[in-house]
Amino acid sequence: MSAPPLPGLWIENCQEDRPVDLSRLEAVAGPALREVWSRTGAMAAPGAMPMEELEVSLVGEEEICRLHEEFLNDSSPTDVITFEHGELIIGVEAAVIEAAARNWPLERELLLYVIHGLLHLRGWNDEEPGEAERMRRLQEEILDSVWPHGGG
Repeated sequence: MSAPPLPGLWIENCQEDRPVDLSRLEAVAGPALREVWSRTGAMAAPGAMPMEELEVSLVGEEEICRLHEEFLNDSSPTDVITFEHGELIIGVEAAVIEAAARNWPLERELLLYVIHGLLHLRGWNDEEPGEAERMRRLQEEILDSVWPHGGG
């Protein structure tokens, strides 16, 4: 079975607290989308919805907490919220913290969250430990395959 058609990808920076090199993120997000679709085409869950567009919104901590509470009844900050219709909401503050801990660029961490959300849209989940580990390995493989210069 071949991979489904790729949706259009839109990334919008809706926060002003942290500088994000949007052009750098966009340059690697397209290849990441192609890689996720290629690797999961035949493995997409039966309920995975086809989509024409994928919208990624980068938001600040207050907004991600508000949305997390509204849609998942959890007011704590989070890294990414995935909506089945093809929308990813990414908390930039969580990415800043993790990028610093991993000693890599903010845009690499944001791309990891995009990949994670894309895998959720393809029907992957991380609720069980074994599934979470499989998903983590795949998202890291994809990240390494599309990020230039091996990590920095």
